[in-house]
Amino acid sequence: MSKRPNILFIESDQHNPAVMGCGGDTVVSTPNLDALAARGVILENSYCASPICVPSRASMLTGQYPYQNEVWTNSQYLHSAIPTFAHSLGAAGYRPVQIGRMHFNGPDQLHGFTERFVGDHTSNHLGADQVDHGALHGTAGPSRISLELSGHGLNSYQVHDEKVAASTVDFLNEYAKNNSDEPFALAIGFMLPHQPFVATKDDYDQYRGKVPPPKNPRKFEDETHPYLKWWKSHTGLQCVTPEEVERTRTAYYGLVTRLDTLLGDIFNTLKSHGLIENTLIVYTADHGEQIGEKGLWWKQTFYEDSAKVPAIISWPAHIPQGEKINRVTSQVDLNATMLDAAQAPPLPSSNGRSLLPLVENPYDETWHDIAFSEYCTEPEDAAHSDGQKIWQNRMVREGDWKLVYYHGMPSQLFNLKDDPDELNDLVGNPDYADTAEHLTALVLDGWAPDWIDTQIRKQSANLEVTIPWAKNTSPANTVRWDLNPDWDYLDDPQNV
Repeated sequence: MSKRPNILFIESDQHNPAVMGCGGDTVVSTPNLDALAARGVILENSYCASPICVPSRASMLTGQYPYQNEVWTNSQYLHSAIPTFAHSLGAAGYRPVQIGRMHFNGPDQLHGFTERFVGDHTSNHLGADQVDHGALHGTAGPSRISLELSGHGLNSYQVHDEKVAASTVDFLNEYAKNNSDEPFALAIGFMLPHQPFVATKDDYDQYRGKVPPPKNPRKFEDETHPYLKWWKSHTGLQCVTPEEVERTRTAYYGLVTRLDTLLGDIFNTLKSHGLIENTLIVYTADHGEQIGEKGLWWKQTFYEDSAKVPAIISWPAHIPQGEKINRVTSQVDLNATMLDAAQAPPLPSSNGRSLLPLVENPYDETWHDIAFSEYCTEPEDAAHSDGQKIWQNRMVREGDWKLVYYHGMPSQLFNLKDDPDELNDLVGNPDYADTAEHLTALVLDGWAPDWIDTQIRKQSANLEVTIPWAKNTSPANTVRWDLNPDWDYLDDPQNV
């Protein structure tokens, strides 16, 4: 057996870390994730670098925050000269392979991976071939129609993920057949449980009438923070019916279970070939999902349901099993951990810290309990912004405290030990003025809102040329997975 481990990195899309059996949910069925956690450790306070897809994934790859990558939105490109963990693994002698979702924009669809299978459903170039979700048109974005058209039927992202899982199983079978002494390095990207909130009838029926309502639903009229008030209004969340809430949450639970089933296919293949002991498995998501908590859906905020991500590390031959670690960590730390285990060169500009010492000693006093996340928008982005306005928001979690900074608006301050549900904003309380000042200084250390505004506007101006170019020239796509509009539909009727 190779001294170096196999590396299996798995990233889902929009998975709330609380919706797992091993995350404390007593309703959802996630036996495969639960078994993975039993073979390893759960990091209970892991945060994404951005609560939106492309910036989060770019940070996971590079170990750098969005402002360092200069990737803040889903329209922006990760520069090909920035090394990723795939480059580092390749430099260490691994063959880094990507299967499925990664959400790369632009002609570079590898970013250090030597091979890629299945690919993304979106075009390489913004403005080219728009995705057609058929009868579920409009439900993949942060818009109210994704709540209205929820329930049971078929979601094309499930079809995509089934192909991703099957391709991964084929790769592992071929690897075992060749009896190679060289370890593999696989990065697997799933779409589930991202909306459309449509699960198969079997998966939906498993939870029909069983999913609890949001623990802390907040009516629109009770919202006090101006940004969140704007966001709810912008996305049509002024009035969401109880029936929509129940239907959408039920479908979401079904999608999580479907994802878990596909993960089981991969884990069982590893076990069947005797590979599980010396494979470092990292499971996470690009961000969470609010599933109705505080009257919010999708992501784009820094509440725990959105900014916190599942993080499970399993390497039975080398790390403890069945442990939960409640120290504060970041997804960029997962990047550094894989490289440390693989004895690969660290990424020079990475902010990530290997978690292996913390896993061995969860009470390590040298570990700084801190994580950052940022969310910025671009002008004229109908889904996320308003006209020429650019929102610039950043969060820091340090110890028990979380501060959310909104440029030009009041901040939010929460003590998560005393107030885990984030219901009591302490930013205006003079007793905590020093804490707010300290955390604000951390947020603004190296993070310059005016500079970010300028950079985003420059990139947005460039899109005024590149998007029409893509529309008019129809450039070739690489490793694209084409979804079929017939794969997106709701069953009729819904009540049986």
